[in-house]
Amino acid sequence: MSTSDKELIHQFSDYLFWDVDRTNLDTERSKVYIIDRVLSHGMLSDWFLIKKIYGNKSIRDVALNLRYLDKYALAFCSAYFGEPIQHFRCYTHTQSNPGHWNY
Repeated sequence: MSTSDKELIHQFSDYLFWDVDRTNLDTERSKVYIIDRVLSHGMLSDWFLIKKIYGNKSIRDVALNLRYLDKYALAFCSAYFGEPIQHFRCYTHTQSNPGHWNY
């Protein structure tokens, strides 16, 4: 991992990677993990940072294949990328496994 990768990882909000050692994260090997965390728990500044690192197409491809996104992140990604909500794996997966409490 290059020093620029380390610098980029440390620009994310501190609470995003509370359960892992940031020094072990690599922007390419941990791409899905980083994008998932930012979409689920990140702030707007984190969103701009993943756009800078990965670009819209890469983020879109990862978001379409995530197994879980909360309804707010799913609605945001659907509107931002112009993709119907039915194209997201997390939406079709949620539909096939309804929970007891949908609030």
